[in-house]
Amino acid sequence: MSLIHALVARGSIILAEHQGGQRDFSQATQTILSKIPPNNSKLTYVWEQYLFHYISEGGFTYLVMADDSAGRRMPFTFLAELQQKFMAQPSASSTPSEPPAYSLQGTFGPTIAQLMNSYNTAPPTDELTRAQTELAQVKDIMVQNVEQILSRGERIELLVDKTDNMASQATAFRRGARTVRRSMWWKNTRILALSAVVAFVFIWVIVAQFCGAGMNQCVSPLTFHGHAYA
Repeated sequence: MSLIHALVARGSIILAEHQGGQRDFSQATQTILSKIPPNNSKLTYVWEQYLFHYISEGGFTYLVMADDSAGRRMPFTFLAELQQKFMAQPSASSTPSEPPAYSLQGTFGPTIAQLMNSYNTAPPTDELTRAQTELAQVKDIMVQNVEQILSRGERIELLVDKTDNMASQATAFRRGARTVRRSMWWKNTRILALSAVVAFVFIWVIVAQFCGAGMNQCVSPLTFHGHAYA
């Protein structure tokens, strides 16, 4: 609980208050109220681990006791809103200079309690904090956009790498195809040459059976007839 005790006083006379904790701080608040000067002022008193923030204006004092962790900005924002709500009450203008103690407890005490509960559960964001939050959101969006761009760039690089790999594979395939075609051509050429040699030998064997190994039986008659005509 950041805000513990809040009150509205006329001088040192408490008109209405609300205490959030179980500990009684009435002696401390009365001591601080007695030390507040009658002129308009705004100040913070330190007592033990607690801070007493107050705004004194127009004869009324608006005081809130808060934890040290609450800082000063939020409690003084609370006091400004408390002052605005009190001055909007019809009884504020008709309050005598020396009213009875707790004369407005029944009408304004619940308003203090509701405002304290609102600030303790969900304190409003001031302009500076709102600007810092918006700046942080913009930063997060920028970081997200950069991450998306980087991620898209990585995908593009992967696509380029895959394209390069496919081009390299295609080049290697063409080279391999040329090598295979050249190898098959030499193989076919050797087969054709070997077939020609085998065919030549086969024909020579057949002819040699009729004409002899030296082809003498087929050539001699032609030579004899030639001499006869001569």
